[in-house]
Amino acid sequence: MKNMQIRKLTELGVALALATILNFLKLYEMPQGGSVTLEMIPIIFIALRWGWKEGAFLGSTYGLLQLLLGASIYYPLQAVLDYPLAYGLVGLAGLVSNLFSKGSFKVRSILIAMATVLGASFRFLAHVISGVVFFGEYAPEGIDVWVYSLGYNATYMIPQIIITIIAMALLSKGLENTSLATINKIQEVE
Repeated sequence: MKNMQIRKLTELGVALALATILNFLKLYEMPQGGSVTLEMIPIIFIALRWGWKEGAFLGSTYGLLQLLLGASIYYPLQAVLDYPLAYGLVGLAGLVSNLFSKGSFKVRSILIAMATVLGASFRFLAHVISGVVFFGEYAPEGIDVWVYSLGYNATYMIPQIIITIIAMALLSKGLENTSLATINKIQEVE
């Protein structure tokens, strides 16, 4: 049991470092802010591997780290909503973690897609609310603030969700016959 706790903490630390590094690799950067990155992949991986609590913890910790590394802060509540809360909500992808280790590649891929959409949707919602409350004044005249915030956040979140699903499915396939798969089977027995 102690070895599993050490393994879990180690994986959480590595995932935190990896998410931070992946955040610096911008696939696409929007002119008015926001970018398509890969930082959700390690958070979803941990959430599916260890569960939603660990995923939410990792996501929140990652969000706090982003604040320390110079995230865009305009209002204190906006900082909480856009970083620790939004990324912590990504960890809710782990709600299907008990089902994840069972089944074929096709079943796992469907679960990955569902889990990613679930976690990312909650993150998206946090960003939309932040956009409405704190950045609504930037909506062009005549455009509803909710429509503006939904559209703005969708431009980077939808590609990020799609890329995360594909990357997670490939990762799942690649890890099928590795020692990590064996460790997962041992965990199920315990």
